[in-house]
Formats: sequence, C-alpha cells, structure tokens
Amino acid sequence: MSETKTMQALSVTGVRRLDLVALPVPEPGPGEVLVRVAWCGICGSDIPRYFEGGVHAFPQVLGHEFSGEIAALGPGVDDHAVGERVAVAPLVPCGHCAYCQKGRPALCTDYGFIGSRRQGALADYVVAPARNALPVPDTMSLEAAALVEPLTVAVHGVERTRVRTGALTMVLGAGVVGLMTVMVLRAKGARVLVCDIDPAKVGIAAGLGARAGTDTEELVADEAPEIVIETAGSPVTQAMTLDLVAKDGQVSYVGTGHGDLVLGPSTFEKILRGELAVTGSWMSYSAPFPGYEWSAAIGLIASGAVNAEAMVTGEYALTDGARAFEDIEDPGGLRLKLLYRLSGH
Repeated sequence: MSETKTMQALSVTGVRRLDLVALPVPEPGPGEVLVRVAWCGICGSDIPRYFEGGVHAFPQVLGHEFSGEIAALGPGVDDHAVGERVAVAPLVPCGHCAYCQKGRPALCTDYGFIGSRRQGALADYVVAPARNALPVPDTMSLEAAALVEPLTVAVHGVERTRVRTGALTMVLGAGVVGLMTVMVLRAKGARVLVCDIDPAKVGIAAGLGARAGTDTEELVADEAPEIVIETAGSPVTQAMTLDLVAKDGQVSYVGTGHGDLVLGPSTFEKILRGELAVTGSWMSYSAPFPGYEWSAAIGLIASGAVNAEAMVTGEYALTDGARAFEDIEDPGGLRLKLLYRLSGH
C-alpha cells in the first residue's frame, strides 16, 4: 500500500483563523488536471471569508487567482501536457442549466468555484477541470499569469459597453480592478478619467495615462464621459455614476455592493431622461468557456499593453499564514494586489 502524499495549505477554520495544515495531494479525476501552484493572489471577496468567516463551510482553502504548472493529467485529458505553464479559470459551471445552455456560464445556477466551493489554490497543489487551464506564453512570468483572473474581470466589465476610439470614459475606484480597467480602456484607444479618494491610487492611475483626481466635478468640468465604469462598490459612487455620465451614455457596474443603495428621484430620472444604457458585469466568462476574456487578458499581458506585475505590492509565503490578510487592513501604506508565492519562478 503506497504512502499518501501530503501538501501544505492555508485553510480558514474559523473567524479570523487561517491555519497552515497538511492535506493529501488531490488526484485529478476524468477531464481534470493537477496544478502545482506557483502564485496565488488575494481577492477582495476573500477578505470577508477570513475576517467574518463568510465561507460556505469550515474548513475552506481559499485562493482563486492563481497560476502554476500542470503536474498530472486525469483520465481522458489529451490536450495538455505535464509541465505546461497555465493560468486557471476558477469557475466550474454545471453545463446543464438554462444559462449554461445559452452560453452564459457566469449566470450558472449550480456552479462550483475553486477557492470557495472547492479546494482553493492557497495550497501546493489544486485540481481543476482541464478546460479551465489556459496555457500562457513562455515569455510571461507565472507571477504575471496569476493576475490574469482579475484582469479578465476588467475586460468583461469594459466589454459590457461599446467603447469607440477616442471616447471619453471614466472609472470610479482605483483598486486593482479599477486600475486594470484603465489599462484595458487605454488599450482600446479611449481617453480615461479616474476618480478615487486615495491620492496614492490617483497617482498610479495618472502614471497609467489617465487624467486622475479625487474630485469628480473637477474631472468632468469640461466634458461628460460617454461611459462610466464603477468598480468601487460604494453606494456613493454607484449613485454618482448616473449623475456623471453623459446623456445617451453607458454605465457598467463592476464593483460588488458594500451597502444599501438609495437613488433620489432626480438621480434615477437621469436613466430615463438621458436614455442611459445601464448594465451589470458579473465575473468574467462567456462562450465557448471560459471565454474571450481569458484569451484577451493573456494577450494584453503578453503584449505589454497591461503591466500586471505593477499591481503587486506584497509577496508572502504560506508559512506567513494570515499576515497578508492582516496587512490589507493596515491603514499604513498602499495595498493593491498581494500574492502568495508557492513555487513561482
């Protein structure tokens, strides 16, 4: 009888408890691959999972923004190879519900998700469906490849609108997704305004070629933007979006809401009187799965149009435990994308 191989993983075991544990190395089933994780990022959605115990069940290994190398192939997998360098899409749609059948996997009613409903990538190894593993060019670092997933969120949010070359656009919120949205818009030839309450993030946005500031009225004094993309998830900016966009404009809501949103009659009427096109943007998937967002994101990073690694402001090891999560809440210093390094090179 062979000895069971074990690995290290960071597992949420309670509110504000993230333990380094030993787990069996998972085995890939039919149609699956085993990925040796190289880098794994912390997403804003992971924060309440740690600080508030907002998981489906304890224990839960977090991590859905990751890259690595394929370590083993499950039965029936013949379109990948051991040693292949990949970024991995974390959504596992059922493939059978009405939305999956319509080619809308992000709206699946019975999905799995690596890092919340399945074992996540804050571990030496993780299993994923083979079709979720996207090869990345040899010229792309695995660190940059771990930023593909958040970039796909920005790509999807932008593609929910129709951006023309030279269009004046505005991004509210200059977190990671907001800054990546700036880069995607710039790559499409748009002019970009950015507003955030954090002067440090405003400075980064300006360095990416946007006209950035902390005062929306000053930014739009000369011209109202055709497109406004809200990434902060704040009720203030969610309402503000409708007041800022030009008539006949487009609004894309990307940020997850962090409080009740109340729209005054005059703000709501902007949708009517301005005949605004208002859309939501959820995750980053389309058909054929995982979607154009993933090939586009890999291409943007590989071409240099998006400098993903510029978003990284901290690197940690699994043995650092919850330090990365605690650092996010530290008011001192700029915190953008924090990554755990497992076997990256």
